[in-house]
Amino acid sequence: MIPTLAGVHHLKLPVADLSRSVEWYRTRLGYEVAVEFHEEGRLMGVAMRHPAGGPVMALRLDPEKAAAAAGFDYFSIGVPDRDALEALAGHLDQLGDPHGGVHFASIGWILPLLHDPDGHEVRFYTVESHTETPESEVRTVVNPVESAEEEARRRPR
Repeated sequence: MIPTLAGVHHLKLPVADLSRSVEWYRTRLGYEVAVEFHEEGRLMGVAMRHPAGGPVMALRLDPEKAAAAAGFDYFSIGVPDRDALEALAGHLDQLGDPHGGVHFASIGWILPLLHDPDGHEVRFYTVESHTETPESEVRTVVNPVESAEEEARRRPR
């Protein structure tokens, strides 16, 4: 039997400084605190909602795990299309946040290399696709960066 699933419930990251991370996700991506988790009189975590449909983001105070998780891209947050991704890149530029820019990727467009205050890489990937793969097939991507760059040269915007 295949279980019934309903998408991603929430994303959760360990952080070294909860208030700093809440402020970063609020100002960079528009998240708002929805739930606070207190343990023994201390704020230990939050769940944040996104007013425009992004996934729920949970942040948990755990400096050791935050340091261990730094640098890896555990997830990509979906954006509707390339125009929305370009707008996000422009917003991050205005805030002075370095990122990898918008690029043609294996299936859609990607904005990589944005790092939160703990060094977690936060990536964004378009839901809109430039490549269709039938559900009955497995798509094989060889050398993803090089393949995407070559395909982008063949397909002007």
